[in-house]
Amino acid sequence: MEVILAKSAGFCFGVRRAVDTVYAQAQQNNGKIYTYGPIIHNEEVVKDLEKKGVCVVETEEELRNCKDGTVIIRSHGIGKAIYDLLRQEEIPYVDATCPFVRKIHKIVEKYSSLCHVVIIGNENHPEVEGIKGWSSNAAGTSVISTVEEAENFVLKEEKKVCIVSQTTFNNKKFQELVEILEKKGYDIIVLNTICNATQERQAEAKRIAGEVDAMIVVGGKNSSNTQKLFEICKKECENTCYIQTLGDLDLSKLQSINSVGITAGASTPNKIIEEVQKNVRNEF
Repeated sequence: MEVILAKSAGFCFGVRRAVDTVYAQAQQNNGKIYTYGPIIHNEEVVKDLEKKGVCVVETEEELRNCKDGTVIIRSHGIGKAIYDLLRQEEIPYVDATCPFVRKIHKIVEKYSSLCHVVIIGNENHPEVEGIKGWSSNAAGTSVISTVEEAENFVLKEEKKVCIVSQTTFNNKKFQELVEILEKKGYDIIVLNTICNATQERQAEAKRIAGEVDAMIVVGGKNSSNTQKLFEICKKECENTCYIQTLGDLDLSKLQSINSVGITAGASTPNKIIEEVQKNVRNEF
């Protein structure tokens, strides 16, 4: 059986940088290490870091109690108010925000006083929450993720609109939502802030899924970008499965096929990808 592994599968630049930062800090052993939220949406990595003494804090109240160590800001980024809290409380921190996410923060900070900001993405995703936190006008900021939300978007007064995107959003869906908003006649500035790595990963996954009999998508259950990869692959190949680790793979679904493709989300370690690839090759 032919096994095709996507070249773009696995850690992107921003995630690798953040994960490497936490491991480096843990090795230095200069006090406690905290991450504000899981460093990435991959349970295996988070569990391994916990074994090395890295603690995850989820709330601002928990964050205030981290003065005895160093806080790592994850690649998803945080809002301005969290930076202010860290500085006011004099809590040591290391910023591992992805540079592509930080670029969106600067855009929103600049345009929020001039335009109504529309963020295309998942409102509950930490990256989007962080982006919203850089708007100087919370009431003048909207998050849109569906066609219905785009069609129902209305401004009470004529105003310029600045559109940005979550870095891991589906590029095709982004363009679809932008087209709907553009038809409303507002003065719109569109800044496609989906990172190149995401676009390349999605395009490669779509191509491979269209060429194989079965597709395996590897990634954390809470990984937004992996979920989008699964949706893209599922449209091209009905026999697509979404797994977090090798243990989730049902090999019976790969019987009587000639080819299988493998891709993985931006928060999936190479070790897990290699285990899946090796096992599929050995079994067939």
